[in-house]
Amino acid sequence: MPIDDIRTMTDEDLVTELDDTHRELMNLRFQSETMQLSDVTQIKKTRKRIARINTVLRERELARMAQ
Repeated sequence: MPIDDIRTMTDEDLVTELDDTHRELMNLRFQSETMQLSDVTQIKKTRKRIARINTVLRERELARMAQ
């Protein structure tokens, strides 16, 4: 998911997406350990998506504090 798409989401949507992405990462890790995951780069991509969401949430938090 590109950062521009993440920036257009509301805070509630971001929190929901973050929870879903954490669950997805957990499932990918389980699949990787049980040798059911064919594309291990999905783990890295999911971790990056989590980082992007956290970055946008933190930017908004700092913007609210600066006001």
